[in-house]
This record gives sequence, structure tokens and C-alpha cells, in this order.
Amino acid sequence: MKIDSNLVFNVLVAVGTAMVISFAATPVVKAFAVKVNAIDVPTDSRRVHDHPIPRMGGLAIFLGFLLSVVLFANISRQVQGILLGSIVIIIIGVIDDIIRLKAWIKLLGQIAAAGIAVAHGIVVEIISHPMALGGGGEYLTFGGFISIVITFFWIVGMTNAVNLIDGLDGLAVGISAISSITMLVVAMMVSEGNVAVILAALAGGCFGFMPFNLNPAKIFMGDTGALLLGYVLSTVSVIGFFKFYAVISFAVPILAMALPLLDTLFAIVRRTLKGQNPMAPDRGHFHHRLLDMGLSQKQAVAILYAISAVLGLTAVVITTESRLRIILLIVAVVIAVVTGIFITAEVKKHGHLNHNHEHSEPRSEAEEEKKDEED
Repeated sequence: MKIDSNLVFNVLVAVGTAMVISFAATPVVKAFAVKVNAIDVPTDSRRVHDHPIPRMGGLAIFLGFLLSVVLFANISRQVQGILLGSIVIIIIGVIDDIIRLKAWIKLLGQIAAAGIAVAHGIVVEIISHPMALGGGGEYLTFGGFISIVITFFWIVGMTNAVNLIDGLDGLAVGISAISSITMLVVAMMVSEGNVAVILAALAGGCFGFMPFNLNPAKIFMGDTGALLLGYVLSTVSVIGFFKFYAVISFAVPILAMALPLLDTLFAIVRRTLKGQNPMAPDRGHFHHRLLDMGLSQKQAVAILYAISAVLGLTAVVITTESRLRIILLIVAVVIAVVTGIFITAEVKKHGHLNHNHEHSEPRSEAEEEKKDEED
């Protein structure tokens, strides 16, 4: 499988440009967030930080992404739709980070952005059957109203999925970067050069922002960033992968973004079974459960990164030649095993510490004094 060297150069330049712009813009955005009082104050158990932190950092990601796309991508009609829709998403996100909009207002904004994408020809028309890898009847083709409805559900659903997983320092931006790189690699393999450059710009924007967002975070990307990342990933996946008569048209975007999608699906089911509003916030997301196991923020984020990377490698595997496929599968298995061992060890350690704490007898003052003298 030969990859065009010019495409590789364009991708690297797009990544580097977006990363530099995003990195340079973040301190400016942080100062602006403080000035307009876009501050995340911990007020409930869902939040894991213990002091006010500026949000709206997604504006820096957007600046890096936008300028890199304008400079290095071919601005087709579909790309125009992505950029215009992104501006709508950014406006909604910035306002929400400052004054906290009602959920239905944000949803209307997302629907409007999805409508802009659809109006510019970003529509799901083909999906390969996930269980059919050979033979006939493998593909589902859509048209007209059904195609538009599916596209709206995909864009709005994915936009919210990334937003819901944004609960720990560096989590959403890191997983979005991994998803971007996954689809970027596959786009290069199937000669989707323009899609690859757009994904490179998004990944670069994420990389530039990450040093400020990793634990302990100096700034959050807020809804400005989370909604933007979900929107761009969903729309780019439509123009890049939901149009091939091959299994990758279904598997690549689903696997690349499986973690936020599954987290959102489980959240909806969990809340519905409890008789709650499916969109009501709770403390049952994947990252919350890892923290409840006794893991630190950094450990929880590292585990979710690893899981996302394994899923991303799996997506790449199904598009590669047999020799490289074996190597990637081995890498994926190793990452999965190491992650499993780490989780098991940390959970056992936490359980042992809790057991000792629950069964330890408090020492009397005399015993404490004796212990101090011995020390």
C-alpha cells in the first residue's frame, strides 16, 4: 500500500501549524475566559476538581483547526459546510461557557449546525453491514428523507457524546486526538487526501491544547471545545468513510469513536431504567467508575487512552495488508493485556487498603506516645 509523499508532507504541515496556533492561543483564551467570567466552579459530586478553573479553551483548538484547514485543505462545498457549522457550534459553546444555556437551546444549535452540514452535501448514503465481510447484500444504501434523518442523528449524537465524556483533565481532548489520528491514518490509506488534512488540523489543535489541559489542568476546553470536537469528527467521518462500498464505511468511524459513543449509550440506558431524564447529568460515566475503583485522574485517563488506542488500532487493522495487520493486532493485544493487568492490580491494591483501614483498631493515647518514643 503506497502513500503519496506529498500527502504525508501536507498532513505533517497541517498538524504542526494547528498545534503551534492552538498552543500560542491558549494563554490568550485563558485570559479572555477569566475576563468574561467563563469559570468552572465545582458545585456537585460529578466534578473532580476542587477549585475554580477557566473554561472555553476550545476556542484555541478552533483557531488552530480553522487556520490550518483554510491554509492547507481544499475548501470544497462539503468542507465549507463543516467550517460554517463549526462556527455555529463555537458560538453556542462560547455563550454556554459564559452563562450556561438551557439544554434545549444547545440542542437547537447543534441541530442548526447539522442542518448546515446536510445542506452542503454531508449526508450518510451508504453503510456496510457490520456482520457481512463477504458475499452479496453487504450494504445498506439510503436516500432522501431517511438519509437526512440518519445524518442528523449521527452528527448530533456524536457531538453530544464527546461532550458527555469530558469529565477528567485531558480526557475528551486526548480521546478526540486519538480518534482523529485513527481516521487520519485510514484516510491516507484509502487516498482521501483532503479528509486526511482536515483530520490532521483537528489533531494538531488538540495537541497544542493538551499541555494546558492535562492533569492538573490550567484551563478546560468547556462546551466550546467538546461540542466542536464531536461535530468535526462526526461530519468528517461522513465525507470520509460513509461512502465506500467496503466494511470500513461502517467500522472505522464507529471504532475510532467507540468510547464516547458507548459511554453515551450506557448513560441513556442507565438513566432511562432509573426513570430519569436521559439527558440529566449523573456520576455513572466510565471515568467516574474508574475513579470510584480508587484510581487517580491520571491513571483513569491513561486507561481510557489505552482502550481508545486499541479500538483505533483495530480500525486501522481492517484496512491494512495482511503482514502489517498481524503486527498491529499484536500491538493491540499487548496494549489490552497491559491495561487489564494494570486495572486489576490497582483495584486489588485499593481494595486491600480499604480492608486494612476498615479493620484497623484506633490506638490509645498511651500507645501513640509509646510509638512516638520508639520512633
